Amino acid sequence: MSGQEFYEVDLTEEKDSADDVSKRDALEESEEHTKQEDYEEICCLCRRPESVAGKMTRIQGNFSICNDCMQRMFDALNASDFSMGGRMDMSRMPNISMINLADLQGCSPFPQKIKKKKKEEKAAPVFDIHNIPAPHKIKASLDEYIIGQEHAKKVMAVAVYNHYKRVASDREQNPDVEIEKSNMLMIGPTGSGKTYMVRTLARLLDVPLAITDATSLTEAGYIGDDIESVVSKLVAAADNDVDRAEHGIIFIDEIDKIAKKKNANQRDVSGESVQQGMLKLLEGAEVEVPVGASSKNAMVPMVTVNTRNILFICGGAFPDLEEIIKERLNQAASIGFKADLKDKYDREENLLMQVLVEDVRKYGMIPEFLGRLPILFSLEALTEDMLVRVLTEPKNAIVRQYQKLLEMDEVELAFEEGALFAIAAKAKEKKAGARALRAILEEYMLDIMYEIPKDDNIGRVTITKEYIEGNGGPVITMRGIAGGRV
Repeated sequence: MSGQEFYEVDLTEEKDSADDVSKRDALEESEEHTKQEDYEEICCLCRRPESVAGKMTRIQGNFSICNDCMQRMFDALNASDFSMGGRMDMSRMPNISMINLADLQGCSPFPQKIKKKKKEEKAAPVFDIHNIPAPHKIKASLDEYIIGQEHAKKVMAVAVYNHYKRVASDREQNPDVEIEKSNMLMIGPTGSGKTYMVRTLARLLDVPLAITDATSLTEAGYIGDDIESVVSKLVAAADNDVDRAEHGIIFIDEIDKIAKKKNANQRDVSGESVQQGMLKLLEGAEVEVPVGASSKNAMVPMVTVNTRNILFICGGAFPDLEEIIKERLNQAASIGFKADLKDKYDREENLLMQVLVEDVRKYGMIPEFLGRLPILFSLEALTEDMLVRVLTEPKNAIVRQYQKLLEMDEVELAFEEGALFAIAAKAKEKKAGARALRAILEEYMLDIMYEIPKDDNIGRVTITKEYIEGNGGPVITMRGIAGGRV
């Protein structure tokens, strides 16, 4: 009897143990499945992930190949006569090379896979391009981030307003009046905020933005980026959504670097030739660009993008353009009582505000190129007062950034008004615009950011004018001491 009871208890324990094992196996399988879902397949030929190339086909050896590469192999096989007496002659198969799949085997737990990128939750856009607000509302939003440049912000707000009204009229397919594109050419000294204005505008409108540098562009067939590569960057910024990319903004910086070279005997492949190649792009044309690569020779699919509704904004510092403007303004100088002095404009800081199309053409931009950029405006050089406002007033002002950093250490950061003007004066001497502000602050905040975390009793740091000018140090206030100096 006792043996029977012992036998029954034994079975119960064995059953409980089997349940635990099955639960543990199910849990491990679930965790493994979740871990696998965090990764996506990669094509073993073109190395593109599944999110770019589409659904993959699994082949022997736990490898994946995308449909484009598979189709390319089949097309090459069908196009070539490779059968010789029932045997396959691989030397007569173009574009096909023998691949040892064993060499592709990686040592990672998930071969031929990469981790998926987490999709970021985007905040709701300030404006809707389908219901674009009035220009004064666009300018009011730009005012929150950009100090000064009243004329430039007004011109940009009106141009963007008219551009997206033009896009809306194209949707209605109204052939009565065809509105031309309002591409822009902005001229301004370095550090005046050209790129920042465009980036802020694109963020407010929630449209894809591609920023490229004209210095890397060359004529097709030469080493460098093709002119169509700027459109490829816009498609990538729109997450390969062609419809969304066709309503985006392309900002081409350093546009003055493709000016026509003077006294050049050889072919100007990075100057006038680039301007000529961009003519159709600015006006509106259908171009084929690769998806997921910047080179047309890459083994990636091509998509057709219509640039008709893409807003092009070109910007550049145009060094030495002031001399051309001075020459034009001084043409009226002659002998007589009402003659202007030759050095009248030598100390004029905002001479670029008087620029005309003929000045830019004389600088080296061809007339056909300027004709496709009908809106020409200049940005003001930043004064000391504007630099002080740049330090404190914008939503993401530099001073606020440092205050946020020290706030994480539970330390309050304050700047005396004299210290702000001393920083602005030093930035003005560097002649680098607002870019110099960050470099100067980094220099003076280095020791403070290094020493503050050492002492938990520090409650407040005040940057003084004497500290910026090198005649003293910052004021350190300990916790519990009201206005005391240590």
